[in-house]
Amino acid sequence: MEKETSFSLYSDYQSCNSIDNQYFSKYHVKRGLRNADGTGVMAGVTNICNVHGYVIDDGEKVPDKGMLHFRGYSIEDLVNNAEKESRFGFEEVIYLLLTGDLPTKAELADFCDIISEERKLPHDFFGDMILKAPSNNVMNKLARSVLALYSYDNSAEEISPKHEIDTAISILSKLPVIMVLAYYVKQSHFCGGSLVLHPVVSGHSTAEMILSILRPDRKFTYEEAKMLDIMLMLHAEHGGGNNSTFSCRVLTSSGTDPYSTYAAAIGSLKGHKHGGANMKVVQMHEFIKEALDDWTDENKLRDIISDIVDKKTFDKAGLIYGMGHAVYTLSDPRAVILKKYAGEMAKGTKFEKEFNLLNAVERIAPEVIAEKKGDSKKICANVDMYSGFVYKMLGIPEDLYTPLFSVSRMAGWAAHRFEELVSGNRIIRPAYKSVFKDRAYIPIKDRA
Repeated sequence: MEKETSFSLYSDYQSCNSIDNQYFSKYHVKRGLRNADGTGVMAGVTNICNVHGYVIDDGEKVPDKGMLHFRGYSIEDLVNNAEKESRFGFEEVIYLLLTGDLPTKAELADFCDIISEERKLPHDFFGDMILKAPSNNVMNKLARSVLALYSYDNSAEEISPKHEIDTAISILSKLPVIMVLAYYVKQSHFCGGSLVLHPVVSGHSTAEMILSILRPDRKFTYEEAKMLDIMLMLHAEHGGGNNSTFSCRVLTSSGTDPYSTYAAAIGSLKGHKHGGANMKVVQMHEFIKEALDDWTDENKLRDIISDIVDKKTFDKAGLIYGMGHAVYTLSDPRAVILKKYAGEMAKGTKFEKEFNLLNAVERIAPEVIAEKKGDSKKICANVDMYSGFVYKMLGIPEDLYTPLFSVSRMAGWAAHRFEELVSGNRIIRPAYKSVFKDRAYIPIKDRA
């Protein structure tokens, strides 16, 4: 809007929307639905996932080893057994989250066939919904495309178990394809790149399919696809309290359709405080690499981290991105797993030096933060510390880091929507305390 205006629409934005901090303590408001010790306000119960990072002992929060369980199974067991049996595990995780149980060999094969069949987009969907009105952000295009799929569903408003399950499988099957197509449309329209359009190969796992249609030459190794598969497994679900999943449950509780619900979850995940945080980690790592002449000089690295914490450099927010988590204290199991596989993949390659640098950041950052803030609070690396690095080794463009998160987390969103539909039974509606004073109406002729 370029037209000059006489009203205070812009100048009063800050003052009109500011609330004195005293009210939050006066009315015992738990900002961000967090308790004073950082634990989350209990908002629900679930059979889907447990994110464990601390214990409460005599009312005190005590740090503990991080654990992540899907339907009772630890993420370590799910990843390690898929690795041990030399197979892809993401589809098994989807099945587990949606049905509550691990599939038999025959059930998994049938499920993979269904996913493969459902990857096909509706007729003219690419041209009408992706190629036209290109987006400079792939996440926005994912949300728009999910909303658009509503128009191709003759029973879009039906909320029955069969329709919900079929819709979820359809979206989670199509989302990776839409992601890659949206990326290439962006490259062609905004960046002068080529528009690469590969047909989907039937029978590929999700990880294989993504690499096959993303890479211009379609070539990839089993090891590369397995690494991406592990990334998808780690990001598939993380409890009901994370912002995008809670958004999914909030919209579901209102009775809206699945397409609106999943599009909203994608919008939430895009935020730089949620799924978009991986990009902040990548940007910080690039800043550190440029500022550090010798990547093995830990004294200089400590100084750089210190300046970031002091808000002197980088984005001056004082945060070491990739460190710390709302739940995990001593360790993030996803980061532990990813660090192991990332180290193995980087060993003996041009990426080994960078992996060692990230390892040093993970080790030194907690010491600097504790020293600067005089805080004994335990802080560990989270999954974002290594996720961008792994994507880099796989040659995946930065534009797809957060969209890949969406592709994976769609499984968890669907599971939580199902659970909310069956067990929620009430619209989610927390209270907000009004702090304004009543005012007498002033006739327009008397207003200054």
